[in-house]
Amino acid sequence: MSIRETTELFEKLLKETNNKHEMKVYESFISILLDLESRGLIERQISQIEENIKILNLKSNPKNKRKYFSKKLTAFKQFLKNEFSLITEGHYTTLGVGLGVTLGMCFGVIIGIITGVFGNSVRLAIGMALWPALGMIIGLTIGLLIGRNKDIASEKLNRVLK
Repeated sequence: MSIRETTELFEKLLKETNNKHEMKVYESFISILLDLESRGLIERQISQIEENIKILNLKSNPKNKRKYFSKKLTAFKQFLKNEFSLITEGHYTTLGVGLGVTLGMCFGVIIGIITGVFGNSVRLAIGMALWPALGMIIGLTIGLLIGRNKDIASEKLNRVLK
């Protein structure tokens, strides 16, 4: 199945549905496929992509289309990332924020416990409420900055799919 045929398939599916979640998945597929078409890829790269599209079995008619095509979209994005180092917009920002919030909260809980152990129970309660929230905010900010910088660097290298 060629890139053009796949784009037409998703445009057809997009016209047939009213489900907002399905529409978002189809639009994401269409956007990625159109960007790939406009990149001026060499024949070998195009054949690799088309081979992967065949493997994804996108012409099937599943009961839960949104779930099925969402999984296929994730697999396709992973293939593009692994084979061609192509990522979607905001990829590293999303990873950075998630990781920053998680690590920030963990460090906040640890600091809250450490500061609360040496005081009374009121101080422990305040520490356990304040430090994790503070850690999340700091972690989110640091993760956002690092992720955004990586996204900008990837964009300069023309590695970002619109």
